[in-house]
Amino acid sequence: MSILVNKNTRVIVQGFTGQQGTFHTEQSIKYGTKVVGGVTPGRGGEKHLGLPVFDTVREAVAKTGANATMIYVPGAYAADAIIEAADAGIELIVCITEGIPVNDMVQVKTALRDSKSRLVGPNCPGVITPGECKIGIMPGFIHEKGRVGIVSRSGTLTYEAVFQTTNIGLGQSTCVGIGGDPVRGMNFIDVLELFEQDPQTEGILMVGEIGGSDEEAGAEYIRRHVTKPVVAYIAGVTAPAGKRMGHAGAVISGGKGTAADKFAALEAARVTTVRSPAELGSAIARRLKGRVAKTARIVKAKAPAKVKARAAKRQMRKAPAKKKAVARKK
Repeated sequence: MSILVNKNTRVIVQGFTGQQGTFHTEQSIKYGTKVVGGVTPGRGGEKHLGLPVFDTVREAVAKTGANATMIYVPGAYAADAIIEAADAGIELIVCITEGIPVNDMVQVKTALRDSKSRLVGPNCPGVITPGECKIGIMPGFIHEKGRVGIVSRSGTLTYEAVFQTTNIGLGQSTCVGIGGDPVRGMNFIDVLELFEQDPQTEGILMVGEIGGSDEEAGAEYIRRHVTKPVVAYIAGVTAPAGKRMGHAGAVISGGKGTAADKFAALEAARVTTVRSPAELGSAIARRLKGRVAKTARIVKAKAPAKVKARAAKRQMRKAPAKKKAVARKK
């Protein structure tokens, strides 16, 4: 199992023939992603990377059966590309583009409100299910199929979490970079809900940033609904008020959105927090080890009556032998 994407996901690329679209499409194909074509208006009917090029997303969906798209369209046109994909019935839209105007994204959110499409991004590394499907710019080779679901606002720290969980043998079920812009598609709650329902995901790594209140909302959702171990880190601990750290959404304003506030909310929800990203892997390993031990105790405590009866009989058979051994010594 996985969330959002798997080996059967059929992907098209918007901005297919551009420099970024070309490079990252090649990487996705090499990884094994089922890329079925791309969209560049005015170049319909051509071939690029051996795949068909279409003028519109609707035409691409009709001809290829695509159910996911990754967008490398420049910022000024990316909002229209997202809306076009949703109108064409694409189930998963992954927008890598950065620098999309906030007002444009507000319009996108309004347009997608009643849509069945899921949007990841913009300004994000994308989504990957290791060994099956890579939609985005993440380096595929550091990923390994496994037990930990990763959701992050930071692209770089997503890779760090992946690298650590791969190195200690836990691997990843699916990794979702939701992006750090103030107005975006899927948030922490959306992804946490999917990880909670996914049987392959045994533990969750959550990487947040200063600014906004998504982490606090995610913490409340974890407190109420998530039963799996969660480890979290918040980037920007030392950032002063009003200082933007990397992403457009990573800014403390009005005294709200500080790392301290987010850590406190997560800890109140029984989430294990770490103060350094270098501790993410070891922390989730400890939580999962404890979970396995706890599960073993529960199974033992709930052993069927017949099993307990057989164990008691074995003890009874051993008892006379012990008495005879004592008698011989005397």
